[in-house]
Amino acid sequence: MTDVPVDLDRHRGMAAQKATDLRRALAEVENNVRELREREADLENRLMTVPAASWAEAAVKARYLLNLYAASLSTEDTRHRALVTALFDDFARLSGDS
Repeated sequence: MTDVPVDLDRHRGMAAQKATDLRRALAEVENNVRELREREADLENRLMTVPAASWAEAAVKARYLLNLYAASLSTEDTRHRALVTALFDDFARLSGDS
C-alpha cells in the first residue's frame, strides 16, 4: 500500500470521464446557485430591515427592486423595459453619476 492516491479518472473510459465531468460541473453550479440564493436572501433581509438614511440609499433599494421587476418582464414588453431604463437614467442623472 502506498500513500500516493490513484487517479481513477485515468482508468475510466472517455464516456465515463465525460459523465463524471458533467456531474462535477452540475454539482458546482448547484452549489453556486444555493450560495447566490442565500446571499440574495441576506441582502433582501437587510434591505427590508435597515431603513434608508438618505435618498441615495432609498434609490439603491429601488434599483434592486426594479432589477428584479425588469428580469421578470418578457422580451416583448419593450414599453415597461424602456420605462425601467428611463428611471435608471433618472437615478443616475439626479445622483450625479452621469
